[in-house]
Amino acid sequence: MIAYLKGVIRQKSPSQIVVDCGGVGYAAAIPLSTFFKMGEEGEPVELFIHTHLTDSALSLFGFRTREEKELFLKLISISGIGPKLAIAVLSGMDTETLAEAVRASDVARIAMVPGIGKKTALRIAMELADKIESKEKVLKARAPKETEDLVSALLNMGFRRKEIEPVVENVVKSGKNGDFEHRLRACLKALSKV
Repeated sequence: MIAYLKGVIRQKSPSQIVVDCGGVGYAAAIPLSTFFKMGEEGEPVELFIHTHLTDSALSLFGFRTREEKELFLKLISISGIGPKLAIAVLSGMDTETLAEAVRASDVARIAMVPGIGKKTALRIAMELADKIESKEKVLKARAPKETEDLVSALLNMGFRRKEIEPVVENVVKSGKNGDFEHRLRACLKALSKV
């Protein structure tokens, strides 16, 4: 099974990429989110790959980040959602937007993705909610209380989780700032520079 490719972009389109790995070209379907983050033809590329095997075909699906691949795998584990539809979902929404829509049970937002009807959007919202929630519980269990409090405070101020977490981690690791208030100020200062 192919799980990762590193090579040079030989061809790319919004739905597919061909990666030259030592003289062998691997074609992989990609979501738009991956397409927009890639370089041009002839430039190096690294992709996390899902190998999908059916009775009639062996297909590769490529992603720029592990998070995209994990969300793709969660999507195809939902009954009635195959790899092509999962790629369509990831092309219509980035991972953070989809996670926010699932947390808010925003079925209408998910249904705006081309090819997704209301019933499928409802199934995605319901089934992904459990999977995303269980992952967040694991992450919270690992995170110290002070980190969790800082993340919560910054989320309530309107910052996005994606931008908050690395800043909070750096502030907590530095250990220079003593109490919660000083650490929160340090986080806000760092976020204002982003």
